[in-house]
Amino acid sequence: MSGPLTGIFGGTFNPVHIAHVRAAIEVAEALGLAGVELLPAARPPHKASGALLDFPLRLALCRAAVAGLPGFSVNPLEGDRPGPSYTCDTLAALMASRPGEQFCFILGMGDLMCLPSWKNGLALGQLAHLAVHSRAGQGLADFCAFLADHAEAMGASPTTDPTIWTLPADRYIRYVPVPRLDISASDIRERWCRGRRIDGLVSQSVLAELLTHADALNAGWGRPNSA
Repeated sequence: MSGPLTGIFGGTFNPVHIAHVRAAIEVAEALGLAGVELLPAARPPHKASGALLDFPLRLALCRAAVAGLPGFSVNPLEGDRPGPSYTCDTLAALMASRPGEQFCFILGMGDLMCLPSWKNGLALGQLAHLAVHSRAGQGLADFCAFLADHAEAMGASPTTDPTIWTLPADRYIRYVPVPRLDISASDIRERWCRGRRIDGLVSQSVLAELLTHADALNAGWGRPNSA
């Protein structure tokens, strides 16, 4: 489709780390996106709330992560929406609030594999283009196999390029390989709880924000002997 395309990178971001940002940059460059908005989920239905930092703090961490990065911003939409943060509802609300704009929802291979269990997950391509970035151990073959298995439900059709499948309403789902960065939010939380350094896993601006809110992190992530 013609016109600028804005990337929407949803996630829990508990916390946001450099692999998140790097993946978004790779997708933006590969697809020629006009910009990318990190959109943290307020109440993700698939995550345990006990280990989840408060939404305002995760929002602040995302803002710190992309501060000064051209074309990148943070969307606080979820903070004003009630109920569980279902992606299909979030995208629908986004489209309703910004008519005429075109969006590309960015997700990892792990999330792609989970779409059948999400609320209207296999119908996300009816709301936006989809961009799927690779993860360690999951690549193009897994992408194509998933789409072949769910082609009818998604309305997906292969093209001569195995990285691109068409979707209804002139949309597409594309596979984007990204450099392998073995970093996960769960590993960062575990390191924090053990009192180990997380320098290099998050940006210095995010680290400064985390240290400023150390008490909230200790309470939210369950650090032993925290006040």
